[in-house]
Amino acid sequence: MSESGPKFKTLKFLKIVISSLLIAVLLLFTIASIKTLTLDVNVGLQLANWEKTRNISLVIDHHQREELLANFKEAILIPTVSFSRTESNTTALLEFDRLLRRAFPTVFSSRLVHHELVANYSHLFWVPGSKPDLLPYLLLAHIDVVPASESDGWEAPPFSAKEIDGFIYGRGTIDDKSSVMGILQALEYLLIKGYAPRRGFYIALGHDEEVSGYKGAVNIVRLLKQRGVQLSFVLDEGLAILDGVISGLEGPAALIGISEKGAATVKLSVSMVPGHSSMPPSETSIGILAAAVKRLEENPMPRLFGHGPERGTFEHLAHKFRLPTKFIMSNLWLFSPLLGRVLERKPDTNAFVRTTTAVTIFNAGVKVNVIPSLAEAYVNLRIHSAQSLQEVLDLIHSTVGDQRVKIELVDGFDPLPVSSADEKSFGFQIIKKTVLDVLPTVTIAPGICIGNTDSRHFKDLTRDIYRFIPAWFKPGDAQRFHGINERISKKNYEEFVVFYFSLIQNCDIQNLPEPHSSIHEL
Repeated sequence: MSESGPKFKTLKFLKIVISSLLIAVLLLFTIASIKTLTLDVNVGLQLANWEKTRNISLVIDHHQREELLANFKEAILIPTVSFSRTESNTTALLEFDRLLRRAFPTVFSSRLVHHELVANYSHLFWVPGSKPDLLPYLLLAHIDVVPASESDGWEAPPFSAKEIDGFIYGRGTIDDKSSVMGILQALEYLLIKGYAPRRGFYIALGHDEEVSGYKGAVNIVRLLKQRGVQLSFVLDEGLAILDGVISGLEGPAALIGISEKGAATVKLSVSMVPGHSSMPPSETSIGILAAAVKRLEENPMPRLFGHGPERGTFEHLAHKFRLPTKFIMSNLWLFSPLLGRVLERKPDTNAFVRTTTAVTIFNAGVKVNVIPSLAEAYVNLRIHSAQSLQEVLDLIHSTVGDQRVKIELVDGFDPLPVSSADEKSFGFQIIKKTVLDVLPTVTIAPGICIGNTDSRHFKDLTRDIYRFIPAWFKPGDAQRFHGINERISKKNYEEFVVFYFSLIQNCDIQNLPEPHSSIHEL
């Protein structure tokens, strides 16, 4: 009896523990299942009663279509290349200025539009609204492009605007002359139709975005600050419409960037007394630096999936996946660590999981029989929204862990603030509504830009910066961005024009409607 008593108590305790665990698992499964079946964050304002507006419709006839495509092709023919922060094709930039004035005569002659050149080659347009109490917004794009050479393997010369199977090929077709020409073409059509906005807006076209925008965008921002301008939101290039790119997703998805990763360039260097290769020391400058680089590559930055805007992307898209993926993505509060481990296996999705580390330059040695005195490497980092530049630098120091390796920050900046994307977010909801007006089959989700744009310079003028163009990206198209065979379909360019034509008018409402979910409580 004395032995069976403790055994009985132990068994009873184990039963209680196991029962409690089963109940907890069942409860978690029930909560997760309910969330899986009910989570559709895209409903909200789609079912709400929007403020009545008399939007002008746009029907592009054959003549207009030929004209807008001819103007766009002419824009691609002009090689507005930015080679570096100190070198750009200024002759091409001046030619592009003449094209804009010729292609959009109403924009440049209208009394409603105020235009000025900034830093000689950038353009700033101001279209005042009839309701000055409504906070203005700004549409942003850039004129310049990255270098391109036909010898790289282009199917058509990169500045030819050649048509192949309904696509226009050329540098700038996506990045970013489709936005430049699309915005101004939309405004041209609106002005011809007698449109006058209620809400004022700016159009800013930078000329050196590809080399960080320190002459164009920075000077435009300085000008607006001097005039005391505050903006409701900014819309720039960035993310796009992904069709068949995300495995398992049913239908296309339009991702609207609500932030950008930060960036840093860090220089690592080792200095030693040079010597002859016949009498080498136990460690050379190259060996020490190579070991430091290897430690950085073998010890990536911490996994941070779920702690930044990327979580909202997956939650917004969850209802468009099938089980079991839908179950996992609807419950990132439970499965973020698991999904993060899956995503980090591929370079393109690993970028959403952490701060990425890429060794891009390694220099050492001048002669085969001389041990070099100096070895240096450059590391490019793209900083996750949940980290700061200083935190990343601290981690680099601790990972390298060798005082012989000098670590210097060449340049860098923190991740951009995360813009609002809820049902009270004016800019996000207007962009979302416009996408659905033009492309009703698309699913909308917030996203994170892993690259950087001119929009980062505007963060002091607004709390909300969005990065989206209505470009269609199918599998393989992302590699065309800054790569070879950049292209856009003629149909897609026309969609750019229609999108901006609708967006400008949709911005004229005074307030967003009450979300459907708050009116009809379940």
